[in-house]
Amino acid sequence: MNAILDMIVTVTRTHFSTIVFFTNLILSLVIIFRERKSTASTWSWLFVVNLLPIFGFILYILIGRGISSFRIFKLESQPRHGFEQEIKQAKAAYRKDRFLTKITDNYVIGQLLHMLFISEESIVSMNTDVQLFTDGREKFDALIADIEKAQHHVHVEYYIFRMDNLGKELTQALIAARNRGVEVRVLIDAWGSNGTKMRHFKELTAVGGEVIYFFPLILPMINPRTNYRLHRKIVVIDGKIGYTGGFNVGDEYVSITKKFGYWRDNHLRVMGDVVYSLQNRFIMDWNSQHQHEIENSVAYFPETDASGHITAQFVSSGPDTKREQIKMAYLKMINGAEDEIIIQTPYYIPDDAIHEALKLALLSGVKVKLLIPNKPDHPFVYWATYYYSASLVRYGAEVYTYENGFVHAKTIIIDGNFASVGSANFDYRSFSLDFEGNMIIYDRDFSQRLRNDFFDDLKVSQQLTMARYEQRSFFIRFKEGIARLIGPML
Repeated sequence: MNAILDMIVTVTRTHFSTIVFFTNLILSLVIIFRERKSTASTWSWLFVVNLLPIFGFILYILIGRGISSFRIFKLESQPRHGFEQEIKQAKAAYRKDRFLTKITDNYVIGQLLHMLFISEESIVSMNTDVQLFTDGREKFDALIADIEKAQHHVHVEYYIFRMDNLGKELTQALIAARNRGVEVRVLIDAWGSNGTKMRHFKELTAVGGEVIYFFPLILPMINPRTNYRLHRKIVVIDGKIGYTGGFNVGDEYVSITKKFGYWRDNHLRVMGDVVYSLQNRFIMDWNSQHQHEIENSVAYFPETDASGHITAQFVSSGPDTKREQIKMAYLKMINGAEDEIIIQTPYYIPDDAIHEALKLALLSGVKVKLLIPNKPDHPFVYWATYYYSASLVRYGAEVYTYENGFVHAKTIIIDGNFASVGSANFDYRSFSLDFEGNMIIYDRDFSQRLRNDFFDDLKVSQQLTMARYEQRSFFIRFKEGIARLIGPML
């Protein structure tokens, strides 16, 4: 009897092993031939799937499949509401001889403007007024003050929206606006805001406010589209005022916390024609979820009499598009630098193109200064950032770790002449997997303001030298090794 049982167990194990082997083989072929992932991402997934046969398979099903597999939506095919108004304003600027008159002397800027307009139809705004916030409390005070003055609509889009003290404060401002007859729409990412439930917005929806999740979760913490996150931060008020940048909604962004300390970020308040681009992006993201879709209306794209003097473009990218627009913008900016490249990012896990471009700039005599956090906020992500940052030090880059809290700003400044501020980090996720939005500012005075703030940050930072890097423990070296292998998946 025991012999028979042993034989059954042996046969069962053999069949199970065979099933696992062929399942992994089929999945490996799918990863290689069907998904068309980057080479680095393909190798990372093959490593996980074959090292952890069952768990790796489940992990791939949940977060590894390409977005096209779900036939979720194609933002490219959606109508661009207000695009005609954007074109009209651009033509008006051209007739007034304002079109690029101040910036065409810089060929890199001219090429970048051309690339973003041709590839994404990102309209150039010449009458932008920009206000920079580096402190979360100041940013949200200004935002709430603008919401309190809203007359027609308030459109809110965030990756993280916590219903803590700040979340409640913002929600109460939205409720008050709705009670005045203002249209209120809130779009939040289901994964980033997984702790925030629809019941938390009960008071807002009861008075007619609309709240929807981007890629809602099927079950708590489970969503086969989790890997594709709405990482943009956009607010549009009456079609005339826009906010975008790095701050999410949560107490850690406006106060000193035990975990992060002071939260250092960059966020913009803009007025002018560029608000049309923010509005258009919000409406496309909102309509993509096919709930309470917004119809085209001139009320969302009012005539503007903005008198700002800054030239700006809003560029967005995501896994639904053919090109990695923000990554291409970063590459063009890096390759066009003549003297200095300044980067602030919480995550530096670049693909080969970005990493090699920065190395080439260093070898060409261009100064590269990079500021990263001094502490992790996600497992493995920080150690991958630490490794790749240190590799730039070997080529002569100046890398600093922010010691005054947590730096979350996503900024690149080129030669002190033009800059980008937004939601996109310097990593695989922002380039390929997340829905991102950046504002590119073509103005020397504003770029110098960003640059001065960066050097102020260096006063409370520590330089990462090779001597300091080599002192890391064996445990950190081990985590770095793992992080490098799974970097394209982070």
